[in-house]
Amino acid sequence: MLTAISGIQVGHTGDPTGCTGCTVILCPEGTVGGVDIRGGASGTREMDALSPAHLVPHVHAVLLAGGSAFGLDAAAGVMRYLEERGVGFDVGVTHVPIVPTAILFDLRLGDPRIRPTPEMAYTACEKASAGTVEEGSVGAGTGATVGKILGIAHGMKSGLGTAGRTFQDGLSVAALAVVNAFGDVRDPVTGTLLAGARLAADRPELADTAALMRQGALPRGYRGQNTTLVAVATNARLSKQQASRLAQAAHHGLIATISPVHTTVDGDLVIALATGQMDGDLNRLGILAAGAVADAVVRAVKTATSLGGLPAWRDLPGLVAKVPASKP
Repeated sequence: MLTAISGIQVGHTGDPTGCTGCTVILCPEGTVGGVDIRGGASGTREMDALSPAHLVPHVHAVLLAGGSAFGLDAAAGVMRYLEERGVGFDVGVTHVPIVPTAILFDLRLGDPRIRPTPEMAYTACEKASAGTVEEGSVGAGTGATVGKILGIAHGMKSGLGTAGRTFQDGLSVAALAVVNAFGDVRDPVTGTLLAGARLAADRPELADTAALMRQGALPRGYRGQNTTLVAVATNARLSKQQASRLAQAAHHGLIATISPVHTTVDGDLVIALATGQMDGDLNRLGILAAGAVADAVVRAVKTATSLGGLPAWRDLPGLVAKVPASKP
């Protein structure tokens, strides 16, 4: 899980009535960040700070939130929490926290007038710890759904998952994924559909979004309502440019599990965080990152619970199985 990387802390808050929430990732001092955005419908704040050309060298936290663009305002709560503790970019008169933020669209599930607020994000910071990360329909994954080509009523509940990979020499990569995809989620080994668009709102059979699109089907209703948000962390020492390259490699985990992925109606992105405890080859890290992301995506649907009238993977007859333990 993401907190297996020393110094990383994760906290959630969520509103099951509004079917929305937020997840904060607090970073240890000196964390370097990078990003790679491939979806066509992203909503972000402070992502420019992750550019190698940007003045600020480090990231202090990452916020993932629901609420569509309204959720971007929640970042103020993280900034307040960190400023109160003297964490941020030193500008002499105060410290300005650098908090890259990304949002997902969850307004069609629950109450669309309830969105993540600065107070919710502040509470998520207070709850953040280096312990076990709660998964499923929590935090930013509270209102996450998948399989919406036939409309959200035909979709399934998804959520938030986390997993990690480690080399024998101690080099580690971990990922946290909030899966709110337009497409379906597949098992990366067998190709079996796990969650996605259902043929009918009152039936469990999956339609196979990619197959429908090959036959000419197009999304129904408002299209820009999907996003898979990923944070990848490593204990390796990387530059900002290298961190962005790691984020690029991590996208292969999404390619292996989400079908289709990186569409014009998704806001898919990966933020990479390097805490700098040891040296590590970028290509080795990329292999680990892709695997960790794939595992995290699968866990996001397998740990989700039904909410807002949509069933989760565990609710479908014949597909219920014991959720494997999260990899450290």
